Amino acid sequence: MARKFNFNPGPATLPLEVLEELQKNVVDYNSIGMSVLEISHRSKEFEEILSTTKSLFRELMVIPEDYEILFLGGGASLQFAMIPMNLLNSGGKADYIITGSWSEKALKEAKLLGQPVIAATTEDEKFRRIPKPEEIKLSKDAAYVHLTSNNTIFGTQWASFPETNGIPLIADMSSDILSRRVDVKKFGLIYAGAQKNLGPAGVTVVIIKKDLAERCPETVPTMLRYKTHIEDNSLYNTPPVFAVYAVKLVLEWVKRQGGVEKVEEINKKKGGLLYQAINESSGFYRSTVDADSRSLMNVTFRLPDEDLEKKFVQEATAAGLHGLKGHRSVGGIRASIYNAFPLEGVARLVDFMKEFVKTNQ
Repeated sequence: MARKFNFNPGPATLPLEVLEELQKNVVDYNSIGMSVLEISHRSKEFEEILSTTKSLFRELMVIPEDYEILFLGGGASLQFAMIPMNLLNSGGKADYIITGSWSEKALKEAKLLGQPVIAATTEDEKFRRIPKPEEIKLSKDAAYVHLTSNNTIFGTQWASFPETNGIPLIADMSSDILSRRVDVKKFGLIYAGAQKNLGPAGVTVVIIKKDLAERCPETVPTMLRYKTHIEDNSLYNTPPVFAVYAVKLVLEWVKRQGGVEKVEEINKKKGGLLYQAINESSGFYRSTVDADSRSLMNVTFRLPDEDLEKKFVQEATAAGLHGLKGHRSVGGIRASIYNAFPLEGVARLVDFMKEFVKTNQ
């Protein structure tokens, strides 16, 4: 089978060896006579899957013991509401740093449950950069500070995270979790939908400091309390068994690559190749992001006009380079090169970009 290079922003490409392992166990998981899609979430087989997946997360991300790892449904979008439901007292205050569409959506949910404050935003610059430290105005009485670590639509990423003076920092890491080393101890809560760097859609990973979960008011519905899922080891209801299994295989793949440190090294090489091609195009390709805010996961750029952008996408697709059209809200070109995206694919895109310049200047 000739596999295409998948630049889609999510669901995103998965390692081929993971897909092959999934394929094998879809019919008969570990020779038990049942599919991994059929095993009970109360079975010893899934108990092993869940335990191993948590252990791999703890090892790869160096997660301290006073943090719990949860596997929940509802995507990152449900976390936009669960976070203020659990961590804000009625009418409480929280700081939100706005760097794009997803942080705006998180803010919208918080407004339904408390009094969120915009601590910083780059909306007036069309989100082309991350706020500078001196631009971030934190509230002394905030329950937490929320940010989105990588912005898939605008192609920006936090190079380093703000100091919050003891206030819990919460990060939506859906699109760059495990792509680089992160000091988990700096965060009170990290959450990530799986469908970009961890596996298929259907499960959301939440890494939460256990004492934060104790803040939850008793008025919050049982299913929406972090305490519930901590106490029941993510088994209060039937979890997404297959998606968790896929995440386990991806984490094992990351470990075989040499861990997060090696993955980060490869990601820097991939991003460096692509940004170099943009920079050396004499203005034919234009990055939409300031140099110090550029994402290594989602590289966004423009061409001289929209007609050329349409031609670029059409010809790239014909050449086996799929999913390069920018988000409908901003247009342009977007190359999503998450952890599992191969270096070879970036090199192929760079070659295509250079040839496209020659034939279209």
